[in-house]
Amino acid sequence: MSTVSSTISLTAEQQLELSSERKALRRAATASFLGNFVEWFDYAAYGYLATIIALTFFPQTDAATGLLATFAVFALSFIVRPIGGLVWGHFGDKYGRRSALAWSILIMTVSTFCIGLLPGYNHIGLWAPALLLLIRLVQGFSASGEYAGASAFLAEYAPQGKRGFYTSIVPASTAAGLLFGAIFVAGLHALMTVENLHDWGWRLPFLLAAPFGLVGRYIRVSLQDSPKFLEMEKRLEAKECATHAPIRELLTVHRRAVVIGIGVTCLNAVAFYLLLSYMPTYLSTEMGMSESDSFIASTVSLATYIGLIFLMGKLSDRYGRKTMLVAASVLFLLLTFPLFGMLGNPSLVVILMIQIAFGAILAMNDGTLPCFLAEIFPTRVRFSGFAFSFNIANAVFGGTAPFIATWLIQLTGNKMAPAWYLLAAAAVALIAMLASRETAYKALQD
Repeated sequence: MSTVSSTISLTAEQQLELSSERKALRRAATASFLGNFVEWFDYAAYGYLATIIALTFFPQTDAATGLLATFAVFALSFIVRPIGGLVWGHFGDKYGRRSALAWSILIMTVSTFCIGLLPGYNHIGLWAPALLLLIRLVQGFSASGEYAGASAFLAEYAPQGKRGFYTSIVPASTAAGLLFGAIFVAGLHALMTVENLHDWGWRLPFLLAAPFGLVGRYIRVSLQDSPKFLEMEKRLEAKECATHAPIRELLTVHRRAVVIGIGVTCLNAVAFYLLLSYMPTYLSTEMGMSESDSFIASTVSLATYIGLIFLMGKLSDRYGRKTMLVAASVLFLLLTFPLFGMLGNPSLVVILMIQIAFGAILAMNDGTLPCFLAEIFPTRVRFSGFAFSFNIANAVFGGTAPFIATWLIQLTGNKMAPAWYLLAAAAVALIAMLASRETAYKALQD
């Protein structure tokens, strides 16, 4: 009788523990989603309202130069990302993922809100673009810990065999932020007069960051740190190892993983910003599409991306990270130039099909990438390694993509110039993945 009672009691305890783990995983997923959502809702608003922001902060220039200046500020905000990646990575690897993520979302929220309050050039002159740049630099610093930290956090919470699926929440949240930003801006264009939109309407999406960000911070503060990080802390305490130096270890022991991480992230950086952020501007300014049609096309691409990203994460659990990332690189190499060439077709249906194709290929890459980057680094330097390699690639290739695409078109007079930039990134990513090993079927490194 006592044996039966003991067995039933043990089973109940196991069920309670399993329920608690699932609840913690759901809360971790929600917290990770919200932080990246806020970050990319802001970037969407900035990208989709670029022409209005150019007039507000750079009114003394012609339209093309003002747009270049606006994208230059966007690109410059990425300069601090590698530094921010090292700072947040060190903080997250040494003191915990939860603390780093709670602070990063707070700084991101406050700085985004400040853009909505910033006076334009007509009110404070050159201080307006200077303050815009300063705030974007602060945003870049805070954002450098978001994607990497959330991915590492979820990879360490997720059960074996489902890491790809759970970490795909992170790129899904970035695209959801972009999608909501696109819909919100389209609504502003539809419901507001041009005068009101240029005067104060463009500020609304930046002011919305406050409620989203504060909810995300509350959830993050109430979470426990990841099981893997807590296990590592116990091991370090048992060894009385007080000199855990993640950055030094990363740059001396794990240089090969860093180089591979930078190389494979090049494609994510260039493709994401060109296809999901810059594309509405490209379609309207270079291809002559109406702003409403370009927003529709980009929204469809984003919806495709979000719809497929979880499937791609799940497929990476089954077929492997290397298989999926190599396939995405090859598809970009084969299809980028033909698809860009067809963007000149005046039919909205054709443009929508092209956007769906680009969204599907990008989802294959991005649904797999966060888990791959989390798996190639051990727990001691996971946050640092992910953040540093991811942010280096995004600083050099991603944040500069809209600026470089606009500049290349002006320099060459060829509207196909952005396609060559995307092809180069796909080639670099393919080389990096061919030099890597499969990581999907192993436990996370300690």
